[in-house]
Amino acid sequence: MKIPKQEYTAEFRELAVKRVLAGLTPGAAAKEPGLNEQTLRNGVKAAESGKLNGPGAKPVTPEQMELSRLRAENIRLKRENEILKKATAYFAKIKHESAHEG
Repeated sequence: MKIPKQEYTAEFRELAVKRVLAGLTPGAAAKEPGLNEQTLRNGVKAAESGKLNGPGAKPVTPEQMELSRLRAENIRLKRENEILKKATAYFAKIKHESAHEG
Protein backbone atom coordinates (compact mmCIF):
# COMPACT_ATOMS: atom_id res chain seq x y z
CA MET A 1 0.00 0.00 0.00
CA LYS A 2 1.54 3.30 -1.12
CA ILE A 3 1.14 6.02 1.49
CA PRO A 4 1.23 9.64 0.35
CA LYS A 5 4.06 11.79 1.67
CA GLN A 6 3.10 13.12 5.06
CA GLU A 7 4.21 16.06 7.10
CA TYR A 8 4.46 15.37 10.80
CA THR A 9 4.14 17.92 13.55
CA ALA A 10 7.20 18.74 15.61
CA GLU A 11 5.52 17.24 18.69
CA PHE A 12 4.65 14.04 16.82
CA ARG A 13 8.23 13.59 15.59
CA GLU A 14 9.66 14.46 18.98
CA LEU A 15 7.50 11.83 20.71
CA ALA A 16 8.55 9.14 18.23
CA VAL A 17 12.23 10.11 18.53
CA LYS A 18 11.99 9.96 22.34
CA ARG A 19 10.71 6.40 22.02
CA VAL A 20 13.81 5.44 20.02
CA LEU A 21 16.13 7.23 22.43
CA ALA A 22 14.38 5.36 25.27
CA GLY A 23 15.47 2.06 23.75
CA LEU A 24 13.01 1.02 21.03
CA THR A 25 14.34 0.23 17.59
CA PRO A 26 13.31 2.71 14.89
CA GLY A 27 11.22 -0.02 13.26
CA ALA A 28 9.30 -0.74 16.47
CA ALA A 29 8.90 2.92 17.33
CA ALA A 30 7.66 3.75 13.80
CA LYS A 31 4.99 1.05 13.68
CA GLU A 32 2.62 2.39 16.31
CA PRO A 33 2.28 6.02 15.26
CA GLY A 34 2.44 5.15 11.57
CA LEU A 35 5.73 6.85 10.80
CA ASN A 36 8.00 5.79 8.01
CA GLU A 37 11.04 4.14 9.59
CA GLN A 38 13.51 6.23 7.56
CA THR A 39 11.67 9.43 8.56
CA LEU A 40 12.09 8.38 12.17
CA ARG A 41 15.78 7.58 11.70
CA ASN A 42 16.24 11.07 10.22
CA GLY A 43 14.47 12.52 13.24
CA VAL A 44 16.72 10.64 15.63
CA LYS A 45 19.81 11.95 13.83
CA ALA A 46 18.40 15.47 13.98
CA ALA A 47 17.65 15.10 17.70
CA GLU A 48 21.14 13.80 18.40
CA SER A 49 22.62 16.83 16.65
CA GLY A 50 20.20 19.19 18.42
CA LYS A 51 18.32 20.10 15.24
CA LEU A 52 15.02 18.22 15.62
CA ASN A 53 12.94 21.35 16.07
CA GLY A 54 15.53 23.86 15.00
CA PRO A 55 15.12 27.16 13.17
CA GLY A 56 14.28 25.40 9.89
CA ALA A 57 11.15 23.79 11.38
CA LYS A 58 7.93 25.00 9.81
CA PRO A 59 5.22 26.36 12.09
CA VAL A 60 2.30 23.96 12.31
CA THR A 61 -1.33 24.95 12.77
CA PRO A 62 -3.64 23.03 15.11
CA GLU A 63 -5.50 21.79 12.02
CA GLN A 64 -2.27 20.38 10.58
CA MET A 65 -1.51 18.71 13.91
CA GLU A 66 -4.94 17.08 13.93
CA LEU A 67 -4.61 16.03 10.30
CA SER A 68 -1.25 14.43 11.04
CA ARG A 69 -2.70 12.59 14.02
CA LEU A 70 -5.69 11.39 11.99
CA ARG A 71 -3.47 10.20 9.14
CA ALA A 72 -1.37 8.17 11.57
CA GLU A 73 -4.51 6.71 13.15
CA ASN A 74 -5.91 5.89 9.71
CA ILE A 75 -2.74 4.01 8.79
CA ARG A 76 -2.85 2.09 12.08
CA LEU A 77 -6.50 1.16 11.55
CA LYS A 78 -5.83 0.01 7.98
CA ARG A 79 -3.05 -2.25 9.26
CA GLU A 80 -5.33 -3.68 11.94
CA ASN A 81 -8.06 -4.24 9.34
CA GLU A 82 -5.61 -6.14 7.10
CA ILE A 83 -4.64 -8.35 10.05
CA LEU A 84 -8.31 -9.08 10.79
CA LYS A 85 -8.99 -9.94 7.13
CA LYS A 86 -6.08 -12.37 7.09
CA ALA A 87 -7.16 -13.94 10.38
CA THR A 88 -10.74 -14.32 9.14
CA ALA A 89 -9.55 -16.00 5.93
CA TYR A 90 -7.21 -18.27 7.89
CA PHE A 91 -9.90 -19.42 10.32
CA ALA A 92 -12.47 -19.85 7.53
CA LYS A 93 -9.98 -22.11 5.73
CA ILE A 94 -9.38 -24.17 8.88
CA LYS A 95 -13.13 -24.50 9.50
CA HIS A 96 -13.69 -25.51 5.88
CA GLU A 97 -10.91 -28.11 6.02
CA SER A 98 -12.14 -29.59 9.30
CA ALA A 99 -15.72 -29.81 7.97
CA HIS A 100 -14.50 -31.93 5.05
CA GLU A 101 -12.44 -34.25 7.28
CA GLY A 102 -15.33 -35.31 9.46
